[in-house]
Amino acid sequence: MFDQVIKTDRVKIATIIAIIFHMIGLTGILFFQNNLIIQSTPLNLMLMVALIWYTEEQKGKSFYLFFIISFLAGILVETIGVNTGLLFGDYGYGDVLGPKVLEVPVLIGLNWFMVMYCVGTGTRMLYEKIRTEKEIAEKSWKKWALVFDSALIAVFFDWLMEPVAIKLDFWKWNGTGEIPMFNYGSWFIISFILLFIFDRMKWKKNNLFAINLLLIQSMFFLILRTFL
Repeated sequence: MFDQVIKTDRVKIATIIAIIFHMIGLTGILFFQNNLIIQSTPLNLMLMVALIWYTEEQKGKSFYLFFIISFLAGILVETIGVNTGLLFGDYGYGDVLGPKVLEVPVLIGLNWFMVMYCVGTGTRMLYEKIRTEKEIAEKSWKKWALVFDSALIAVFFDWLMEPVAIKLDFWKWNGTGEIPMFNYGSWFIISFILLFIFDRMKWKKNNLFAINLLLIQSMFFLILRTFL
């Protein structure tokens, strides 16, 4: 009982912090065009990942392994994408996201982890409201449906984020400046692979903060996409 209270308090504290920082970001960007707010994006990203670690109770080998896999995979696919144009199209990163290696911000790996973790955890928790863990495991098509739906949500999140990221100079598309549909196709395939790995990792994925953060960030990008 005491452990449950601590868990609930951690989720509440983390959610309040996330809301406050995203509200500050919205206010600074929309009403004051504050460049300092935009330049603090790396700090916000690191804070959100720190809050995930703070609220995740099952930080065993599987959790750490997925963090490493998603972080390194994110950097790898972005490096290939930026330097070859093969995965997402012809694009490049601005200076907002911090130091780069091979033209890719190192922190982009944290973003891939955060999105995959929040989407994977959130989708699984919603599925378990409908089906038990045993029911999901007994029917293989349900496991594939879980991963497929998670990947679709990840693509939708990228769709929300893309126009905002361009306006804030996170990255930009070269040539016509249009976001190619190929980008979303690649996002789906890469997300599907990472979320398949996530689904096979052996820890209880029930961090409510993951859903809260996904909703907070989705609203953040939706509002900026609409009014920026």
